[in-house]
Amino acid sequence: MYRELGQKSVTIPLTRKLWDINWGFVLLICATASIGFLMLYSAANGNLEPWASRQMVRFGAGLLLMFAVSLVDIRIWLQLAYPAYFVALGLLGAVEIMGDIGMGARRWIDLGPFQIQPSEVMKIAIIMALARYFHNIGLEDVRRIRWLIPPLLLVLMPAGLVLRQPDLGTALMLIAGAGIVFFAAGVRLWKFALLVGTAIPGGFFAFQFLHDYQKKRVLTFLNPENDPLGAGYHIMQSKIALGSGGVFGKGLLQGTQSHLNYLPEMRTDFIFSMLAEEFGMVGALLLFALYILLIAYGYAIAYRSRNHFGKLLALGLTGIFFLYVFINVAMVMGLVPVVGVPLPLISYGGTSMLTLMISFGLIMSVYIHRDIDIPGKR
Repeated sequence: MYRELGQKSVTIPLTRKLWDINWGFVLLICATASIGFLMLYSAANGNLEPWASRQMVRFGAGLLLMFAVSLVDIRIWLQLAYPAYFVALGLLGAVEIMGDIGMGARRWIDLGPFQIQPSEVMKIAIIMALARYFHNIGLEDVRRIRWLIPPLLLVLMPAGLVLRQPDLGTALMLIAGAGIVFFAAGVRLWKFALLVGTAIPGGFFAFQFLHDYQKKRVLTFLNPENDPLGAGYHIMQSKIALGSGGVFGKGLLQGTQSHLNYLPEMRTDFIFSMLAEEFGMVGALLLFALYILLIAYGYAIAYRSRNHFGKLLALGLTGIFFLYVFINVAMVMGLVPVVGVPLPLISYGGTSMLTLMISFGLIMSVYIHRDIDIPGKR
């Protein structure tokens, strides 16, 4: 029996939970990841090593982790929301002391056989913490500014630590993901408008405090042609790859920008450019269709949940997933500055893959326990 949260706990048998797993959602996840394996195979010039095989192992482990997370009662995740947040916050603080430096930033903690990126863990933990907070207060309280101060602090503390790494892109992702939960909880639009109105002049002021490479990214975004062989090289080559694919693409392993090493970071941040070059607009639209279906599943699961915590949790995690897709694709098209945001289920990466699968597991847990009513103020 689970610890009571205001009422008698109702347990769901394991066999019922297994029956209730949304296998359509699982199939979409596997289909999308398979495209990623294919692109990593192509990035290695037709070899499973070194990237595709490792990514398959990570995805397999992540799939098992997703099922394990999904079978845990949603009320337990409610209880663990704040502890998970403070553990993630502690890991972010530990990065300042013992973090490894890579590509000019201190973002990883070396745990021996593997490395962990605490900012990726925080993307889940902050959604859980905010979902629990807003679950426990009423709609009238949400509309009072004094009740919004604690959740704002929950957002600003990790965002500040991530900015110190420095990682502007992830900090903005944390803030935007939190904003989705705030909006879903019932925060009035005029408060968002007030915040944005304050942030715009603040952004101009903060520009002078950015690191040189961050300033260069912003200026390159505004006019990449100014330095096509330097700061603008990445985005110029990405645009060439996107355009040269045409409607049907050049074919698997036939991309010139990627296989002649003109396209940088083709296995991570710019993998969508390689996909568009080899499979064209048709391949890109197929991937978009899979993403749209995954996002639609996530929002449908959220609105099906009877408890407010599950609704906010699924909405927030699905919103983070959408932001990943939108920012990465917009980045390789030159619509936003270059930031280190991977394309979910496609880009090569360990921590990002596992945290993404945990997110899917939490969304699945919301679906399996959708009819459980958790007492709150709503």
